Amino acid sequence: MRTLLKHAMIVTMDDKGQVYTDGNLLFEDDRILQAGTAPVDENTCDEVLDLTGKLILPGLVNTHVHTSQQLARGLADDVDLLIWLHDRIWPYESSMTEEDSYISTLFCAAEQIKAGVTAIAEPGGQFVSGMAKAIEEAGIRAKLANSVMDCGEGLPKAWQHSTEEELNRQEEDIQRFHGTADGRIEVWFGIRTIFNATDELLLRTKELADRYSVGIHMHVAEAKSEVEYVKERLGVQTVTHLKDLGFLGPNLLAAHTVWLTDGEVEMFREHGVKVSHNPASAMRVLGFARVPRMLQEGICVAIGTDGAPTNNRMDMVDEMWVTSLIHKGWRLDPTVVKAQEILRMATANGAKALQDGLLYGSLEPGKKADLIIINPDSVGMQPMHDPIANLVTSMHSTNVESTICNGKWLMRDRKILTFDEKALIQEAKLRAESIRSRAGIRMPERFLMK
Repeated sequence: MRTLLKHAMIVTMDDKGQVYTDGNLLFEDDRILQAGTAPVDENTCDEVLDLTGKLILPGLVNTHVHTSQQLARGLADDVDLLIWLHDRIWPYESSMTEEDSYISTLFCAAEQIKAGVTAIAEPGGQFVSGMAKAIEEAGIRAKLANSVMDCGEGLPKAWQHSTEEELNRQEEDIQRFHGTADGRIEVWFGIRTIFNATDELLLRTKELADRYSVGIHMHVAEAKSEVEYVKERLGVQTVTHLKDLGFLGPNLLAAHTVWLTDGEVEMFREHGVKVSHNPASAMRVLGFARVPRMLQEGICVAIGTDGAPTNNRMDMVDEMWVTSLIHKGWRLDPTVVKAQEILRMATANGAKALQDGLLYGSLEPGKKADLIIINPDSVGMQPMHDPIANLVTSMHSTNVESTICNGKWLMRDRKILTFDEKALIQEAKLRAESIRSRAGIRMPERFLMK
């Protein structure tokens, strides 16, 4: 199947940052054959679409999204961290079934597709089997991981596992699901937090991830209380301890990384650690990650939404906009973290953070046909004096007209093609209430409908 998208503005996100104002993008099956201004013989194509006035971007990459928390949106607003964790989210997630995981992940994928996301990384959820079923159906790419903890106070009984049990479970998932769905699904190792990980779990996880040539996804230096806890217990902060253990490396995707010292930023650079920046989630309670410094150091910084109970808007388009604001604000410097850098964080850097930089993340011949079509003709996005700036600061997810992954249309003209979105919404509402009931979560009266 050869498809030609002609007369579009093509924002390639290649190393040169090339943009073609009137370009042609040709892909055959799952691979891009051409992206540029060279003419294409339309007689050789099965489908030709004239995209005059529209833009083509690489698919966005959400490098940190809790698919198992999608049905918990609004469950933990306006509460402190301990209530959020121990009274709401842990009881909710630990009460999920495999089928709940499937519906939650599919519901999450729906929001990702509608916001132009073609690849995600799950840092640790419930039932990789349920996640994998949903991802295969939805058509996007995913790095999937279990929520892994072998110690810590207040863990629900269903989550109380030994180090050996946690590692064995992950190896079994790799053997069952890694490389499935035409290669769109891969299984990584997960570590929830250093609060819930022994040094043995950290070291053996690193050993296994290196052996299987997969990544490790971990919340790192997420909260002030975390680094204070580690410093009190071990005399150093989180990242320094991980470095001393030999845990840092290019296959580590560190989420949040809000509380880093200058020296620890340099440790990330020296060891090739990748960072998932989650600005909206961080602003709720965590703080401001030192993204300008990380970018200056050449660290691969990508963007993620985090989970629905911490962000509510699982929308990478919104996340780019927030990124464009917060670092200028807290630094009092309007020149830092420019639009082009943010767009790269959401595309090419996202692919590199997921160890797929040679596969997607930019529109170049030989790469996967993972791309989105933007229709900028809306009152919120026009006029476009600077199209790159508009993509970051003015675009809404409703401007994403179509989403293509692996050469297949997942959404076309705002209609999802791989599953029934309306039926899914109804199923998600029923399951969300069922899980909350089983978990015994009582909401304050002000949250309840009268």
